[in-house]
Amino acid sequence: MKVLVTGATGLIGRQVVQQLREAGFEVRIASRHPEPASDAVLLPAPDAPAAAFTAITQDVRHVVHCAALNNDRDASEADYLSANADLTGRLARAAAVQAGGRFVYLSSIRAVAGPGFSGTIDEKTPPAPQCAYGRSKREGEIRTLDAYASRPSDTTALRLPPVYGEGMKGNLATLMRLGGMPVNLPLPAALFSGMRSLMSCEAAARTVVYLLSRPQPLRPVYVACDLPPLPISAVLGAFRQGFGLSLRLSAVPAGPIRAAATLLGKGKAWDAMTATQICDPSLLVAEGWVPQTDTLERLAELARRHRSGTAQPR
Repeated sequence: MKVLVTGATGLIGRQVVQQLREAGFEVRIASRHPEPASDAVLLPAPDAPAAAFTAITQDVRHVVHCAALNNDRDASEADYLSANADLTGRLARAAAVQAGGRFVYLSSIRAVAGPGFSGTIDEKTPPAPQCAYGRSKREGEIRTLDAYASRPSDTTALRLPPVYGEGMKGNLATLMRLGGMPVNLPLPAALFSGMRSLMSCEAAARTVVYLLSRPQPLRPVYVACDLPPLPISAVLGAFRQGFGLSLRLSAVPAGPIRAAATLLGKGKAWDAMTATQICDPSLLVAEGWVPQTDTLERLAELARRHRSGTAQPR
């Protein structure tokens, strides 16, 4: 049984490919920039001829769409929509005709809530994206579901929290860099008071394999994460532990720090750092999926490998 995986060289995509092959699936890899010596095929551009999407989905049973534009400060709203919505819609339409199996679209909780949102996120949370990336991922969800309107149980949008692993970007990469700073000055505990749901790239890939393999029909949306949610201070502490450093926190009141951040134009950054965003994967759990529960140990090991230079090349 052949599975098309887009974005196969990315943080999650490469794990999806590995775990699918270990599960006995044949994999077709698609990339926007395939290397000459690789077995990857070219992922069509959003404005490519229809024949290109027909060709890439021919003779495959399932499609896992991991390719996305993210963490690009130079990208415009139009760039995000082109990469994450236009391309997704065209690929989904071709797959709905060509592939008789399932289409798993890797989405994000940013399709539902912005970084400053505090609360619990599940499948029933009303979508209210607050950034170009989030809006484009939500539009990608809509276009995928539209493409599979005649067979809705064959597709799903898998909404993920921040994903960690070798090669990660964004706020988690920044937090790990902070954890590796060889200074041991007390850091204000109030700055790291928020709670977060996270997910390892391995667990995200395992969830994809689970969704392709389970006999029950798919729901339109699933929310997945590791359990339990963690204080940001604990995440930073795990990184510090992996780097062989200790974490010292000071009890500076939140008010003065929040006021200073606002004066410096960093109010939104403060809100994002201190927000509590908890994902609820109860639907997946009720259907037989098992969450990963060793997040702190994995974060410490990630930092340990980075420190020793044994992280696997991408």
